[in-house]
Amino acid sequence: MPYLKTPSLLLTGTAMMLGLSAAQAAEYEWKFQASETAGEPSFQIKQEWADRIETMTDGRVSIEMLPINAVVGPTETLQAVSSGILQGHMTDPSYFSGQDPAFGMIGNLVGAWNDPYDFLEFMKQGGGEALYNELASPYGTHLISAATFPLESIPSTVEVDSIADFEGLKIRAPQGMVYNIFERIGATPVNLPGSEVYTGLEKGVIDAADSTVLSNNDAMGIHAFAPYPLYPGFHSMPMIAVSINQDIWDGLPEDIQTTLETAFDGMAYDLIARLKAQDIETLQALNQNADVTPIDLPAEERKAFRQAAEQEWAEWAGRNEMTQKIYDQATAFLEARGQL
Repeated sequence: MPYLKTPSLLLTGTAMMLGLSAAQAAEYEWKFQASETAGEPSFQIKQEWADRIETMTDGRVSIEMLPINAVVGPTETLQAVSSGILQGHMTDPSYFSGQDPAFGMIGNLVGAWNDPYDFLEFMKQGGGEALYNELASPYGTHLISAATFPLESIPSTVEVDSIADFEGLKIRAPQGMVYNIFERIGATPVNLPGSEVYTGLEKGVIDAADSTVLSNNDAMGIHAFAPYPLYPGFHSMPMIAVSINQDIWDGLPEDIQTTLETAFDGMAYDLIARLKAQDIETLQALNQNADVTPIDLPAEERKAFRQAAEQEWAEWAGRNEMTQKIYDQATAFLEARGQL
């Protein structure tokens, strides 16, 4: 007669197995800081993908997504990842323009991209990711994947119907190329972190803001103070550098590296599609709101902005060897597609 475990023995065995499972930690536990607040839709999408990677790696990798300012300020994540304070970040490289203008140029070649998928094609097929890793490697970080948003909106407290209306407009802009281009068209840029856009508009510190996509802005309640959003976007489409500490990357087995690259490439396309759908839904709701007036700049005004942007690209190209490489590669890409 075969030996049968009693119910008490079965329970004891189950409890021991559960205890062992609970005690087992992931092989790799990392903290990544983003450049959005926890309530923004884009942050929530990033968080979902971080959780998905744990499933894709059978629990070997655990990534805790942290919102902006959780550990360090947005301009400090490059050093934090390099030093191991953070293990990774998902942020706009333009924040690091003060360390090297090439971060600002590749992070946000303002006015260049008519569509976010053009930017992803440049990064993934046109040599952009290799250029970024050449730039970032001396800073002890490795780019896993480049992502981006749909073209950003500009929430404004006053009507802006032409490029001329930017004259004297106090507009929030991060340091980097976008700041300089707004200066070029006559605006008065104010360097505020994204986390201060809401209070800046509410208190009248700024009149308008270069600040993420329409749905993110609406989720933050910004249109209560800035009821004239410029949409569809025409100016800024910042890169999201999904990066990790270089030493950590170099020490990972190939299967984990491949999974991370595949997952974050998937996130890049998912992020665009989902935010675009949310933007369209938000626009429909705003069009029914008598207190908010979305403004679509005419084609000739968009062309005037692009012309100013191209002048700024050429000026930045001469700043150092990397900015020239980025300029040459990006303009060749655009010219080959009839977009320049």
